[in-house]
Amino acid sequence: MAGPARNLSAAEEAPLLSNRFLYRLAAVIAVLALLTVAISVGGHLFGQRIALAGHIDSREEFPIQIGQDKLKLPANTIRFRDQRQAGVTERVDLYLTWPELEGYSAGLRSRFDDVAQSSSLIFLQLSQSTMSRDMSGRLEPIYSKLFDGAPQQAAFGLTLHRLRADSGYGSEVVLTGQVGGAPDYAVRCVLPTPGDKATSGDCQRDIHIGQDLTVLYRFSSVLLRDWQHIDAAVRLFVENRLVK
Repeated sequence: MAGPARNLSAAEEAPLLSNRFLYRLAAVIAVLALLTVAISVGGHLFGQRIALAGHIDSREEFPIQIGQDKLKLPANTIRFRDQRQAGVTERVDLYLTWPELEGYSAGLRSRFDDVAQSSSLIFLQLSQSTMSRDMSGRLEPIYSKLFDGAPQQAAFGLTLHRLRADSGYGSEVVLTGQVGGAPDYAVRCVLPTPGDKATSGDCQRDIHIGQDLTVLYRFSSVLLRDWQHIDAAVRLFVENRLVK
């Protein structure tokens, strides 16, 4: 009987959890803790990327060459992620707030994300010129030949010209304005019908800047009241970013 008694006593005195099991349990807990931290950090970063929705608030400047023109453009003004890189390119798309002419930032986030506020943005496309004349230069030799009917006086010192149905411009109209010491201003717009709202880019105009650069910019027709200021500001914005 002594043998079984000693075995029972040894079994009663043995620890319920072995050291090996405790080491394994501690290792599993450590791994789970690391996974929790990784998921938390990864989720935070992923959440930030979702919140940015393709925007970036970095003001890092990218040296970009389009044709014969070299520019330095802040990252937060470049609209598309794959265009935020240095080098030679055929075009680059920008977006800016009006009237600040600022790129994306946390403070201006709602202006970029809220469709209801998108009319306060101006969209620019910079590319190498393919035509010898900009929109003002094409007014007399091209657009005037497509006008249909008598011009109409519009608001903000502008004159409205309707285009022939066979002109290929659909429901667009041409608005013109006189600028002292410069060719007449010209812009094409799809004006909203009564009861409809203007879109964020229903007016467009292109200008020549630099050596061989065309700047096509689009804006909402609700900003037509500022047409002179917008044209001057867009020109100055691009000119200031040209590498002389």
